[in-house]
Amino acid sequence: CCAGTKETAFISAVMAAGLVHSVTRSCSAGNMTECSCDLTLRHGGSASEGWHWGGCSDDIHYGMSFSRKFLDVPFKNMTGKSGSGLVAMDLHNNEAGRQAVAKLMSVDCRCHGVSGSCAVKTCWKTMSSFEKIGRFLKDKYENSIQISDRLKKKLRRKEKSQRKIPIGKEDLLYVNKSPNYCVEDQKLGIPGTQGRECNRTSQGPDGCNLLCCGRGYNTHVVRHVERCECKFVWCCYVRCRRCETMTDVHTCK
Repeated sequence: CCAGTKETAFISAVMAAGLVHSVTRSCSAGNMTECSCDLTLRHGGSASEGWHWGGCSDDIHYGMSFSRKFLDVPFKNMTGKSGSGLVAMDLHNNEAGRQAVAKLMSVDCRCHGVSGSCAVKTCWKTMSSFEKIGRFLKDKYENSIQISDRLKKKLRRKEKSQRKIPIGKEDLLYVNKSPNYCVEDQKLGIPGTQGRECNRTSQGPDGCNLLCCGRGYNTHVVRHVERCECKFVWCCYVRCRRCETMTDVHTCK
C-alpha cells in the first residue's frame, strides 16, 4: 500500500537506523566476532583538559557499513537501476535513517580522582537511545520533502520555486501524497478509523480528536467482571471475590 509516500520514507529510515543501532550494540557487547568496540579511539584525548578516551566506544562505522550492505546492495542488484529516481529516493531515505544514528552520537565520561574529584576523566562515544532517534526521524517525517516523480538521476524538489534549496542527507523524501487514512479503502488495504477505540482525554495520536478525524465519537459503558482480592486458604485452595467495574469506552464514528 501507498508506495513512495512520506510514511514509507519513514519506515525505510527507521529500518535502516534500527539495523545500525542493533548491530552496533551487539558489537559493543561482544556478541559478534566481526567487530567490537571502536578501536580507533584507544589512544588520545586532551591531556590539558584532563580527559582521555577509554571504555568501549560504540563502533558505529561497522554498523553503518553492515546496514548499507544488507539494505542497499541487494536493492540495487534487484532493480538494476541504481540511478533511477525512485531507487535513488529509497536509498536516500535508508541513508537518512543511518545519518540520524550518527548525528545523535554523544560522549559519556566517568570521573577519576581522590575523594570523588574529577581530576581525570575517561570518555567514550555512545549512541543515543533508539527512542530519541525515533523522535528525530518523526520530526523529519513531519517535514519531509516531496520530490519530482520524473525518473532522473538527480533528486529534485517537486516545487519549482524551491529547487535551488539543497536536499539534506538527513531529509526524508517522498513522491506520492499520502492517501486519506481516515476512510476505509479496501483497494489500498486501509482500514480507516471508524470503530477504533480512542482516548477522550489524550491530545496525542490515540486521542479521539485526532484519531476520529473530526467525525466525533460514540461513548458506551462496558461492564468488566473479574476475580479480585484472592487469598490462599489452608489447605489448599484460593478464595476470591467477584468484582465488577463499569468503564466508559469511546469509539470513533
